[in-house]
Amino acid sequence: MKTALIILLLAAAPGSILAADAAAGKTVYASKCQVCHGPDGKGNPAITKALNVTLKPLGSPQCQAKSDAELKKDSTDGVGKMKPVKITDAQASDVVAFLRTLK
Repeated sequence: MKTALIILLLAAAPGSILAADAAAGKTVYASKCQVCHGPDGKGNPAITKALNVTLKPLGSPQCQAKSDAELKKDSTDGVGKMKPVKITDAQASDVVAFLRTLK
């Protein structure tokens, strides 16, 4: 009976069983995102000037209003002049968990 319940829970909500890791996401962010978005998610002024873009702060209400799926897609596929970032699905989930800490 316990085994059936565990299987049912895993099948019903696999994403909610395994939580993303914000600390791991911070590490991925530091190596893949920080050069453009800055350590605090407010953007690197040199990059914004060089690319002639305005980066919305990642902790802004506008960015934080996006769903986790939207943030994951933005992180992996890129937005505007941002090129896609090669990270695993698990790393993308961790990065989103870190981005949520920037509010």
